[in-house]
Amino acid sequence: MRLLLTSDTHLPKRAKHLPAELLAAVGEADVVIHAGDWVDTATLDLLENRAARLLGVHGNNDGPELRARLPEVARAELGGLRFGVVHETGPAQGRERRCEERFPDLDVLVFGHSHIPWDTTARGGLRLLNPGSPTDRRRRPHCTYMTAVVTGGVLAEVRLHRLPPRHPVGPGAA
Repeated sequence: MRLLLTSDTHLPKRAKHLPAELLAAVGEADVVIHAGDWVDTATLDLLENRAARLLGVHGNNDGPELRARLPEVARAELGGLRFGVVHETGPAQGRERRCEERFPDLDVLVFGHSHIPWDTTARGGLRLLNPGSPTDRRRRPHCTYMTAVVTGGVLAEVRLHRLPPRHPVGPGAA
């Protein structure tokens, strides 16, 4: 089972549209996971139409329309693993402990909010993944997303994809 993980798309505030590389990867994934801060319903509609299966949550920047369509926490069994998705997990310090306490029934937790990629495993075995943002690199050198594969109850091939820099378009663009 091929997974695509993304978060914090912030359209159309941080970018006008999703990067072409990310959209191509959506078409190759069996499940697309979005960890919140969509900002517009058009992005949710787009991914719902293009993804074979979409698992998403709302974030702190998502308004009433998105909150009506998406939960705060989503859970699903994918390829024999128990996945959870949430937008916010609090500060980096103590994150593994807090998440294990809050989600003792999960194998993998996908989260967003910071726009900073994260891949750790807590002492009890909970894998924590933050794919960063494909549209807002926030103090990082690249915008990012993740892919992974689940085979026989094992998460493998977790890969952080760095997107090429965006170039300005329109009047005054070089």
